[in-house]
Amino acid sequence: MKNQPAIRIAEIFHSIQGEGVLTGVASVFVRVSGCNLRCTWCDTPYASWSPEGDELSLEQIIDAVKQYGCRYVVLTGGEPMIMPAIGALCALLRRADHHITIETAATVFHPVEVDLASMSPKLSNSTPIQREGGRFAVMHEKQRLRPGIIQQFIDHAREFQLKFVVSSESDVQEIRAILDQLHGWQPADILLMPEGVDMVTLQSRAQWIAEICKRTGFRYCPRLHVQLYGNQRGT
Repeated sequence: MKNQPAIRIAEIFHSIQGEGVLTGVASVFVRVSGCNLRCTWCDTPYASWSPEGDELSLEQIIDAVKQYGCRYVVLTGGEPMIMPAIGALCALLRRADHHITIETAATVFHPVEVDLASMSPKLSNSTPIQREGGRFAVMHEKQRLRPGIIQQFIDHAREFQLKFVVSSESDVQEIRAILDQLHGWQPADILLMPEGVDMVTLQSRAQWIAEICKRTGFRYCPRLHVQLYGNQRGT
């Protein structure tokens, strides 16, 4: 595999898409390992805070995806867009007639061949002020929100969604301030997802978030995979 493009991969697995417009669709998830952010509530620390996994060639990744016989592929992380070979991987998946979703915080942009750009811009509730003594807080705060990059995704994507992790009603003011800087979106493109990794927490936030969605026309985003499998890897 020497001199061939490679990506560090935390895991590749077959599951049900639990978030967004494709909720419920059987999909293969390719989780890259490595991230330019450090969200305090990150539920995949093995791809961010403490990245794990092996360097796999693009051919190895394609072979791993192929074994599931599934058309839908989700490139997630970590942050796929910081991987130098992500464009080449998308091109290979497209050649194999896969539907491609890329899940990104939308802090980095370069053209990639995907069907759905699933953007999750990070609000201030993500900044790790307390975690690990706050040593990543300044770096995270500087990088977490790039409206110009979000706009590039909107302008170039075949289809997009903007998915915000919400933990309090005050978060909606931040979301509105972000949306005011963007154009080319409709209320149904905006998804509000409760923050949490267990059903008790998710349900405690579900009702008031649903009420906000009723007022604004935004879309409520469940976490179906947590409901089905709990918060565990490979789901």
